[in-house]
Order: sequence, then structure tokens, then C-alpha cells
Amino acid sequence: MSDTSVPPPSDTPPAGSEPLQLDNPPPSPLRIMGQYIKDLSFETPHAPDIFAVLRTEAPEIPIGLDTVVRHLSGSSFEVTLSVQLEAVVTGKKAFILELAYGAVVEVNTQMVAEEHVHPILMIEVPRQLFPFVRQLVADITGNGGFPPLMLQVFDFADMYRKKFGDPTANPAPDSAPPQPAVH
Repeated sequence: MSDTSVPPPSDTPPAGSEPLQLDNPPPSPLRIMGQYIKDLSFETPHAPDIFAVLRTEAPEIPIGLDTVVRHLSGSSFEVTLSVQLEAVVTGKKAFILELAYGAVVEVNTQMVAEEHVHPILMIEVPRQLFPFVRQLVADITGNGGFPPLMLQVFDFADMYRKKFGDPTANPAPDSAPPQPAVH
């Protein structure tokens, strides 16, 4: 008869492996220090009559999305992702939802060049906040008596390019190459 028992686990790591150091996490270019609902409003101005109309007609729901960055101090910033929705059916508002979702972030200026701070705050932070905003919108509309509204994934890089331009984009063939910025 052979012994098939497993030896008890050891508190020492196997030779050649390093223990996980939680006291000193690796540096990160961006740290989200906290997230919060900054402002929230949900209205159903034509309830309960609007629910009868919604049984036969689908609403139009234009979506407004915007990002605002505010410098707090040093390398800390507040990034706010705002969503405005107005569901309209037969000329009547089914619901109005306004949400401002914020985060305090810290940028590691030793890892991120100054010219990249603004794009990171306007593209990467909203991209990380969006799943939380999407879930809040679904929960609020669902709890408001409507089918949960699931926002489609949004391209924050494209929004940034449209709002501020993209200095790293390839120039059109008939335009001159961009000149480097002088500080």
C-alpha cells in the first residue's frame, strides 16, 4: 500500500520565487483615489400615462455625454463624466436622467509626460468610469419603471479628437506636417 497523502502546505515560498510585496505596490501612471455620484436627477414627468403609450411606441433617446477635468492640487484631479438622457415618445418626455459621476485621480508625473496628462484625464479615466456609469443608468431606468437602458460602449478617444484635435494624428496628404511645440 502506498502513501498518497499530500504534504501540508508550507509557509515558505518555493525556491526561486519572490513573495508578493503588498507594502510597496509597483508604480502606476494613474491612480483612482475615489469614485462618487456627484449629481443625479431622474424624472418621469408624464407618469403614469406615458407607460400606456410606451406599450405601443418606442421612445427616441438621444444621449449626451461629456467629460470635465478640474485640477485639485499637485498631481490630483477631479474627472467628472456627465450623461444626459431624455426619452421622448409622441412628443412627450417619458423620462429625463442627468448623472454626473466623478472621480479623484492622481497622475504619476514621473511616469507620464506633461503633454500626455490631459489626454489621459480626458480619455483613460472616463473609459475606466464608464462601466460604473453604464450600470447606474441601467439601474436607475429599471428602478424608474422602464426597461433598463444599457448604454453602448463609447469611444472617448474619438470624443477627445473631436473636442480638442489630435496632435499625433497623421496629417492629410496635402497638408504640412505638424511643427513641434516650443515651450
